Amino acid sequence: MDFRTTIKTDNLSEPIKHSDKLMLIGSCFTTNIGERLRDAMMAAMVNPLGTLYNPMSIARAVERMVKCSLVQADELFYANGVWNSFDFHSAFSSADKDVALCRMNESITAAHEHLKECKYVIITLGTAIVYRHEGRVVGNCHKLPAAQFTRRMLTAREAEEALRQIVALLGEVSSKIQVIFTVSPIRHIADGLAANSLSKATLRVAISELEMSNVLYFPSYEIMLDDLRDYRFYAPDMVHPSEVAVEYIWEQFRAACIDPGALSAIARCERMTKWLRHRPMTDNAEALARLNSDRRAAYAKLRADYPYLPELTT
Repeated sequence: MDFRTTIKTDNLSEPIKHSDKLMLIGSCFTTNIGERLRDAMMAAMVNPLGTLYNPMSIARAVERMVKCSLVQADELFYANGVWNSFDFHSAFSSADKDVALCRMNESITAAHEHLKECKYVIITLGTAIVYRHEGRVVGNCHKLPAAQFTRRMLTAREAEEALRQIVALLGEVSSKIQVIFTVSPIRHIADGLAANSLSKATLRVAISELEMSNVLYFPSYEIMLDDLRDYRFYAPDMVHPSEVAVEYIWEQFRAACIDPGALSAIARCERMTKWLRHRPMTDNAEALARLNSDRRAAYAKLRADYPYLPELTT
């Protein structure tokens, strides 16, 4: 007797190779998968403008990156002691206006260059609810008073139009870019579970309408909702997937989207990443020097097998 509903996932027609460059954009679940790709030493750029949730804000971010549209000083606003942009996460904010501008524009420039060599862009949609400030959809409210914003649920057609804009913009960079859409399994319950269900359904309908050869849907949300389907797979807040759940979804993504020939490289790189992060239990200078030498030698051997890996910086 089978007590689980296993989700069937469509495989990429041309799976991701270990040497391919990727970009991940979207909700905080993007970070979960991005961390695992980077642990595998894959060239994955994650959320260059910070965490974004709704299709319109993601489309605006993609437009900035594709066109290398730099932030102008008059786009920033001062609140809560720092300079902010409605298009960027608060991690880019600063008490110094020039520092904030520099952070944002350096990230846009780096993302623009990275996109030129990208083969895959993975976009995780978090919600169909948008917030407008003076008529403009914002990516981040930066803790401004709620009275300054109007809240509205996008229609499926509006969400679809934003997704089509994203695909078209990426097509301007390269017709070979594959776009992988997924819906975040994180529950947005601040507005209630009914609104969360409607929001996720709106996103799912919008994606299903695309039907493009260079677009794939990966069912993160369905895996969490129907395959795992138990509160033990949630973190204590009952909103975010637990570490076990994220690892399971990563395994499903790896099986559906990553070339089996890359699995050996991934395993070796994950072990190397873990070793490089390991903090030695000694402060003996001679032992530390020997450990660092061993690490450099092991990484040099790894890089000899996979020459596209970056040079070791530490």
